[in-house]
Amino acid sequence: MPRFRTKPSIPAFALYGEASAAQPDMLHVEPIQVRSKLYRWEIEAHTHLGLHQILWVASGPADIALDERRERCTGPVAVIIPPGVVHAFRFSRDTDGFVLTFNPRAVVEGDVPATGEALRDLFATAQILQLDPQAVATGRIAALFVDLADEFAAADSAASPVPHWLGRSIVWRLAQQSARLSEGARRGSGHAALFTRFIVLVETHHRDHWSVARYADELGMTPERLNRLTRAETGQSALDIVHARLAREACRRLTYIAAPVSKLAFELGFKDPAYFCRFFKRHTGASPRDYRRAMGVADDARG
Repeated sequence: MPRFRTKPSIPAFALYGEASAAQPDMLHVEPIQVRSKLYRWEIEAHTHLGLHQILWVASGPADIALDERRERCTGPVAVIIPPGVVHAFRFSRDTDGFVLTFNPRAVVEGDVPATGEALRDLFATAQILQLDPQAVATGRIAALFVDLADEFAAADSAASPVPHWLGRSIVWRLAQQSARLSEGARRGSGHAALFTRFIVLVETHHRDHWSVARYADELGMTPERLNRLTRAETGQSALDIVHARLAREACRRLTYIAAPVSKLAFELGFKDPAYFCRFFKRHTGASPRDYRRAMGVADDARG
């Protein structure tokens, strides 16, 4: 399993290594080698707030870290990175492909609703799409990335709508591939919209340890109705979903942040580190320190 270095904190960038803020309609694409060469072929753990990212590995190897998941892949592969997901990459000199980073407004604003649905479905979760190199659809996606990079590099790209059209096409094509690979059947729009609102609230407030009643109140429904909704969508209760998100965040921080377990527990909203350890073991089957060892992370700090 690929190993990546831990850091005192997880930095957030618009573009890796740059301090500039993201523009509201940002769409940026560049070859993998442009930035990775500057960092000796390793992009360390970081995140993008409010930005979606697609890593397209056309050919060659890549070590991928998405939250606590780590894989070694060979192109063609598309890595789908929703906002806020911690990720890291390691490439070789032979790795070829592109990195596409964008604000969702850049690909859905003013467009047909289906594009927004494709974006939502594709980025519902972080995922690694291993594609068939012989498939016609894979060739189309590869060609779209090449065309997008060419258009983006053109002198008039800032005024041209073409990069945005190509970005939409990439999202659309990859959403099709994701649906085929996962055999995903999509849910009814009314319930899906409510469920999406709940997930957004969980994403924002899981460290605040809101009660199910508080989530339900924010959504204008009773706790009973919220639980019926989440069970219909996932088979889990609302509290199960909140706890799973909190456990996932704990896994992320234990993997990437070199800090004592007690400090991470407080950052996650737990007043008692011992209770955090019990919570973590209940949801993962391992203590925080055992989890770090299993992930190949040194547990240097005490507490």
